Amino acid sequence: MDAILERVAGLDVHQETVVACVLYGPLDRKPKKETKTFGTTVKELLRLQDWLVEHKITDVAMESTGVYWKPVWNILEGEFTLVLANAQRIKNVPGRKTDVSDAAWIAKLLRAGLVESSFVPTVEIRDLRDLTRYRRKLYGHATSEKNRIHKILQDANIKLSTYVSDVFGVSGRALLESILNGEVLEVDQVRALVKTTLKKKVPQIVDALNGRIRSHHRELIQMHYDHLVYIEEQIAQLESKIDQLVTPYREEMDLLMTIPGIKKDAAASILAEIGIDMSKFPTDGHISSWGGFSPGNNESAGKKKGSKSNKGNKALKATLCQVAWAAMKTKDSRLSSFYYRLVKRRGPYKANMALAHLILRIIYQMLKTNTPYQELGWDYLPSKERKKDYFIKKLQNMGYEVDIQESA
Repeated sequence: MDAILERVAGLDVHQETVVACVLYGPLDRKPKKETKTFGTTVKELLRLQDWLVEHKITDVAMESTGVYWKPVWNILEGEFTLVLANAQRIKNVPGRKTDVSDAAWIAKLLRAGLVESSFVPTVEIRDLRDLTRYRRKLYGHATSEKNRIHKILQDANIKLSTYVSDVFGVSGRALLESILNGEVLEVDQVRALVKTTLKKKVPQIVDALNGRIRSHHRELIQMHYDHLVYIEEQIAQLESKIDQLVTPYREEMDLLMTIPGIKKDAAASILAEIGIDMSKFPTDGHISSWGGFSPGNNESAGKKKGSKSNKGNKALKATLCQVAWAAMKTKDSRLSSFYYRLVKRRGPYKANMALAHLILRIIYQMLKTNTPYQELGWDYLPSKERKKDYFIKKLQNMGYEVDIQESA
């Protein structure tokens, strides 16, 4: 392998130790090598930093092993050119795996420029990412608590959800709190508690509340309800902090919210995952592959087989798939037209993933050129000119020369 970097280091990171291997010397000669083991406390990582500075190291590579790389990255960031490598792409020859050989192999690959760097956003974006991911997790916990309350109500023969579509809306919570307080609700009391069109269903709601609820049910519901209220308070605090962190990115937020299906929460989650600097991704194909939206290749002996997309960024994939479900419902839009053309032959889930892929590519171009989304209409893609260009390109790829003439 031809060397292109004179002074590099490879780090094999673990929970308790970091094995560092440095390679330095002229590019046309065999480099000098030194290996040393450090701990992972701040004191030890500062020793590692001083040792690398002593050897005048310029580039440092490490594997993305769990979360153990983060403490090392936090200390070395700003001092060296850091490269975070995908562990699957820099595997050594089987049967030669030790911590020392792994560090030396990483350094050798980095010296030859063969380590592809993973995307690591800035500190501000990483902080925003922590909050948006935790917010999504809390929404999942809140949904779990609501489902548990629904389950207990059914066990207590209370059919409230039959007539109240949202048990945890204003009216539903008022009725639920009355149940927890042990009140026997009459028609007039229920009418005073419910709002809007539910007043028409008061007699049915009274019958639905006439169940077989015991103190055991009330205690369980109270526990779940108190936890739900606490989670909602935590979500409100997170929302406030997220709003503060996205203030510097208000322009990018406004750009994203011009896309059908993307609202404030989704825009913040997307920015937290991909950042605002699209120069980190050479093309929209790179960011699609990184996010896990690009279909894989599985070809052998000239035969192509079906393949799944890789895992990619789970948080980004979940957010964009939700956005795609919302965008699919917009009328007379390019996005909904794209979905309904695919769903007939690929099914709803694959069509949703393809639409999420399209939205991500649109986001990439919008952030790169700083231009808002432009709605091109439902008939944008299947136009006559685009069909012609598509078939011409396909024939040219098959080795044919194409000459187009207008028919009489």
